[in-house]
Amino acid sequence: MKKQTRKFIFLLLAALPTWISAQEKPFFRSPDGLSLISTDLHIHTTFSDGSVWPNIRVEEALKEGLDLISITDHLEYQPHLKDLPNPDRNRSFQIAEDTAKKSKLTVIRGAEITRSMPPGHLNAVFIQDANKLLFPDDPVAGIEEANLQKGFVFWNHPNWDAHRKDGIAKLDPLHVELIERKLLHGIEVVNFDTISEEAIEIALENGLTMLGTSDIHKLTTWDFDIPQGGHRPMTFVLSQNNSPQEIKKALFAGKTVVWFKELIIAKEKHLLQLVKDNLSLSSPSYDGDKLIAKVTLRNHSANPLHLKYTGPFTFHQNSTIFKIEPYGEKDINIKTHRLMSVIDLQFELLNGIIGYKKNLNFSVKTM
Repeated sequence: MKKQTRKFIFLLLAALPTWISAQEKPFFRSPDGLSLISTDLHIHTTFSDGSVWPNIRVEEALKEGLDLISITDHLEYQPHLKDLPNPDRNRSFQIAEDTAKKSKLTVIRGAEITRSMPPGHLNAVFIQDANKLLFPDDPVAGIEEANLQKGFVFWNHPNWDAHRKDGIAKLDPLHVELIERKLLHGIEVVNFDTISEEAIEIALENGLTMLGTSDIHKLTTWDFDIPQGGHRPMTFVLSQNNSPQEIKKALFAGKTVVWFKELIIAKEKHLLQLVKDNLSLSSPSYDGDKLIAKVTLRNHSANPLHLKYTGPFTFHQNSTIFKIEPYGEKDINIKTHRLMSVIDLQFELLNGIIGYKKNLNFSVKTM
């Protein structure tokens, strides 16, 4: 065996225990009394324009630690029909569901309704029969049928530059009608490698649920650099438990947090809830008669936290802008002017988005 090959295998084996232990840690701590369900609700296979068989989508999700996925192959766009006849639009779901049996992963039935703009592409998940959503000549009938099946319908990539040349998400009259008729329930604020702050505003102004999805067509390992520590975009659902019924109910209620690269995106109350449970502050300690308190901030999540201190104190050795690595901690020395047993620190979460050009502001108190 060549030396370089042996060296590579040695490094791979040496890194394996660390990689395994990282997968066993939660992405984020769940807020008290809730389950935090990691989902990807926009996934493609060879049964539409994807490159892999449905079982691979299940295996990817299991390796990456997801709780729930939906296979959402295009109903109308079927580029592989010559090689893969597909008379049953439920088939990719059935294969994935069968693969996921006896695993911790839940697979729910879904489909992508594929239309020109407006209304564009929409996903319907938690449906009963994808075949009944197939109305090639009617832009709304498939959406109406999804609602009759009590499905959750959301607008895909509203900022897609194939539909919006300026990359700006905006509502057309048909979208307004769908929202008013309560036929449209959510909107992607993140899709694959793009983010839309305009879609965040649309969600907040119209009571739509915010979602982030991979829209994966090839391999997640390739597109999201999984071996190098990357991750696909995910939507975390704040649910009462991990049952599909409660997850669906929480989706309709808009209880989601989107994770995209190093960004976390949500309505203010939900992001605040998540941050409060994933950032802790130790009790202050003083050295002799010095009035400089040492405290330790701990990040209990898989996402780095980019923080800017906004309170009245000044720091002795640190900048007021800093990052806490995933599952890491940061010691801070605070000039408190007097001995204090309890300290309340105010921060802006620079990578926590709650609106158009708006970041989360919060406080954390020493234990």
